Amino acid sequence: MSAEIRPFADSTIGSNKMQLLSKLEGHQDVVNQAVILRAEDGVISISDDKTIRIWLKRDAGNYWPSVCHILPASASCMDFNHETKRLFVGLDNGSVSEFCVADDYNRVVHQRNYLAHQSRVTSVVFSLVTEWVLSVGRDKYFVWHCSESGRRLGGYLCNSWVTALQFDMQSKHAFVGDYNGIITMLKIEENTYKPITTLKGHSAAIRCLAWNSTKQMLFSGGFDKMIICWDIGGKKGTAYELQGHQSVIK
Repeated sequence: MSAEIRPFADSTIGSNKMQLLSKLEGHQDVVNQAVILRAEDGVISISDDKTIRIWLKRDAGNYWPSVCHILPASASCMDFNHETKRLFVGLDNGSVSEFCVADDYNRVVHQRNYLAHQSRVTSVVFSLVTEWVLSVGRDKYFVWHCSESGRRLGGYLCNSWVTALQFDMQSKHAFVGDYNGIITMLKIEENTYKPITTLKGHSAAIRCLAWNSTKQMLFSGGFDKMIICWDIGGKKGTAYELQGHQSVIK
């Protein structure tokens, strides 16, 4: 089933075009991820230029960096917990760095490093419920650490680069997407795991995963220009072809 992207029609909106509100300029290399702050009018961004930047909106309406923290390697991915203000950043050298962000968002304090991988970290997820830091990397590993002790709890070796990760904190199920286009579903315990199933639908590498815990649905995007909605709760999968982009998104 294919779905063509069309302009959103709403009589209450005067134009169907997006409006540019602001530009955050300052990074010297590729920006790999950005997160909008819930409690503040601001953004956290990471880049291949080895920096973490926190942008806050000033009275004049512009965004200025309140923090520019330099890392030992390129920052490839991150996860920010808005409740505890704990920031986890995956690096190109394979480690995951944990930071504590100040209440006023004007300072970050390094807490610890997790020696998680042997090469670039591609995705990191922090679970406050279990106090786990879960990550995947180009070394083909999915690993999880205890965020309280920093100790490595377990790992799973995939057949190829691991490119994406999602985790359901309540059921402790992990979804691991890889370069071959396969998604592996695992049940994670404290020190071990149980393979549940593999989801096969993409013909190219998995680019991203998104998990809807309420509806028990997993969404996957691949370099094959496909989006697949996996009905995990109902044990069904429905594929949708994305026609909005004509080339690979990098």
